[in-house]
Parts: sequence; structure tokens; C-alpha cells
Amino acid sequence: MPQLFIGGQWTVAVDGQVREIRCPADGTLVGTVDEAGPKDAAAAITAARDAFDRGPWPGTPAAERGWLLLRVADLLERDKEKFARAESLDTGKRLVESELDMDDIAKCFRYYGNLAASGGNDRVVNTGVPDVDSRVVHEPVGVCSLITPWNYPLLQTSWKVAPALAAGNAFVLKPSELTPHTAIGLMRLLAEAGLPDGVANLILGAGPTAGAPLCEDPRVDMVSFTGGLVTGRRVMAAAAPTVKKVALELGGKNPNIVFADADFETAVDYALMAVFLHSGQVCSAGARLLVQDELHDSFVAEVVKRARTIRMGGPFDDHARTGPLISATHREKVEAYVAAGLAEGAVLRCGGSRPDDPALQNGYYYPPTVLDECTPAMSVVHEESFGPVLTVERFRSEAEAVALANDTVYGLTGAVWSQDIARTHRVASRLRAGTVWINDFHPYVPQAEWGGMKQSGFGRELGPAGLAEYEEAKHVWRNLAPQPQRWFE
Repeated sequence: MPQLFIGGQWTVAVDGQVREIRCPADGTLVGTVDEAGPKDAAAAITAARDAFDRGPWPGTPAAERGWLLLRVADLLERDKEKFARAESLDTGKRLVESELDMDDIAKCFRYYGNLAASGGNDRVVNTGVPDVDSRVVHEPVGVCSLITPWNYPLLQTSWKVAPALAAGNAFVLKPSELTPHTAIGLMRLLAEAGLPDGVANLILGAGPTAGAPLCEDPRVDMVSFTGGLVTGRRVMAAAAPTVKKVALELGGKNPNIVFADADFETAVDYALMAVFLHSGQVCSAGARLLVQDELHDSFVAEVVKRARTIRMGGPFDDHARTGPLISATHREKVEAYVAAGLAEGAVLRCGGSRPDDPALQNGYYYPPTVLDECTPAMSVVHEESFGPVLTVERFRSEAEAVALANDTVYGLTGAVWSQDIARTHRVASRLRAGTVWINDFHPYVPQAEWGGMKQSGFGRELGPAGLAEYEEAKHVWRNLAPQPQRWFE
């Protein structure tokens, strides 16, 4: 069955290329999908351009667009188990995590559906001139290229697709070539919900062949990309000649600061969840643990003790608490970061080598790993390994904690743990990060903006600002009583 969705039709890749998708947990074949190239990307852009320029969707009342998104949310809830299973097979993540993701995805569509249905943020401008009607209106950007990662395939897709549709845009979606199946399923739901042909288009394939044209083509008005820093820079460079609107979420190296007066049991529990959830393949993972000196030894000892007990397994293993990495190549990258950290002076407390359990040999498993006595100069500390690797740094004072936390090119998230409320707010206000948690880690809601500072990117997803990314503000000035100016008489 064809898996590219262009102009409302399912089609195969022009060049006939296909890709096998295998489950990272055991290497079993999940499916074979069409592999798009530049010609397919161009066809998808043509379809989206035509749908935006000549189709009904941009002019559809915002309330009706909102109702369609609410219908999609209902369909996602109906098909939750099917989507969760597909996500787990593609990514290897535990089924329970995928099920929770599906709940959040439906909430995202529901949030933007309600936001669109409630009316826009257009406003009347008081010019002080009685015979002028001045308004700022918001219109869709146009054709949007949406490029999404493999770690949270449908979740990250929903953060782009829902606001793009709410604003009235047409789009071309390119998910990661490693995890395509839930994106395929979403196209079917959008069609079932009644989205006009050509508004939503899907191509599958690798970045250089399928993704690059989506950034370069002058018919594209906006590129929204979530992924790694190096690729994000390429996206910016490709979009620059045509001065497209660009939104980037490029990951992070996120500090989790624990002061000596923190609730010990809770802070330990969250320190583990912050970094080892989904095997550390989370852009907001708390991969840098900063512990106040007097608490360091006991806190790290307890983290290590519990990390050693975390069971690895496939998505349908009810006893597993974490799964595999996405690929052999990615596991090798994580291993290289650990080796570099040890060579630079880090102390290995647990993990650090592939598991020897025969049941795990066909998957890309790597155990929860703790590297102690780390410093900001180490590559494993300042570069994003994107794996189950926790680095531990000591600090003595509040000022030192803030300085260490901000000593990174990234600025996506951070957290601070203390029972001193004034201190937590002081530290939170000084952290250069788009999201800061106090005595917590990882929660988000679709009503609140998400995005980074510094080289974690720019632009925001979720919240009202997430909708604004897909809109253009236009000032419309109407003279109610025009008269000759006589300027040149």
C-alpha cells in the first residue's frame, strides 16, 4: 500500500525507493515504506501551494477549523491503542509510555481546536483619529514544512500540525525516516475528519533527499524543525536565501539542581526519571545532575543504587522500565560520549557497557549510566549525548549552581530542588532556559509555551505563542472619510 500522501492521494515514491523499518528492541521488521526524494517533495509542495492559494481551507471560518481539530482529537482517542502500538514498534519505547503520549497528543489537538473555535486575537487599534477604523488581523503564514524527530514522533508532529491547521495553513510533513508509521496514521485521520485535499501532505525519507527541498523551495513560507543542533543549523542555512520564517527546537543539555535541603527521597526519584525516561532520548532530559557538596555522596550513592536495578526490555515487556536506543549508530554515539568522559576524568559509578543478557542482544540496549566528578569542560557534559547517561557535578553555593547550570550553549529546560521557596524562585529566575521546573521534572501542558533559549533554538510551540508561530500579523487601516490631501499643490 502506498505511504506518501500528496494532494489527497496515497502514492508511491517517484523513484521507487523503499525503506525497511525495524523495531529497535529486537530488530524485527515493522514494515516497508516508500522513500521519497526531491521529486516527491516538489510534488507535495505543489499540492500544498495549490491548496493554500486556491483551496477553501485558509478562508474557512476559524470556528470550523477548530471543530475539525476537535474531531481529530476524538478519532485519536478512538484509535489510541492502535497508534500507541505503532509508536512503540517504531521507537522501541514501552507501550505504557506510548499510551501516555497518545493522551497528550489528543489534548494538543483539543487545545488548538478550542483555541481556534473561540475566535482569534485580532484587535481594534485606537489611533485617536475618529474617521479611521484600524485593525490588526492575523492570517496564516502559507505553506509550512514540518520536520519532526524520531524520539516522540506523533507528539512532536501534533505540536506542529495542530496549530498550523488551526491558523489555516497548508503543510508538508516529513517525519523521521526511522519512525514513520504514526504520521501515516494521522494523515488517514485528517482525511476522515474532512480536511480538504492538499492541505495535509506527507513525504517519508531521509533529510538530505526529502527534507532539504522542504527548506530550500521558494514556494514554502515557513519551516518548523525539531531535531539536533547540527541539522538545525543546516535548516537555517537552507532557508536563508528565501528568507523564510523558521522555528527551531534543537534539544538541550539540561541541569537538574539539587540543594542540600531538598526532599531527599523525592529528589532522587525524579533525578532518575529526569534522565532515564525513554532511555534518555528526550530533548528535555535532566542529563546534568548538579548536587550541593554536602549532599553529594549520599545522594549519588542512592541514585546509583537505584539505577542499577532499572530493568531494560522491549515495548511489550511489562516488567521493563526502560527500552532500547533507536539504532546501532545512535548507541555507538552514546558509547563514544561515555568513553570520552572517562578519558577526561569522569568516574564511572554504574553502567558504561552493553548488557550481557541474551534476551537483549538483538536490540540496541545501553544501561543507565552514571558518571560522577564531572566538570563543564567534558564533552559528555556540554554536548548532547541523547542517551541514558547522567553526569554529576558538585557545587557549593547558590551562585555557583546557577553559573554551572548556565555554562552551556543550550537553554531548553532546567530544574531546581529545595525546600527554600525564595531560593527556588531566585534560581529559576536566573536560569537561561525556556522551561524551569521547581521541585518537579518533565511535566508540560499544551496551554503553556515550550521552546528554548540560546542554541536550543527559537520560536515557541504550544500555548498561544505556538499558534502565533503559524500566523502573520497584518495591519489594516481604513479611512472612513477620505478627502484630497492637496500635498503637492
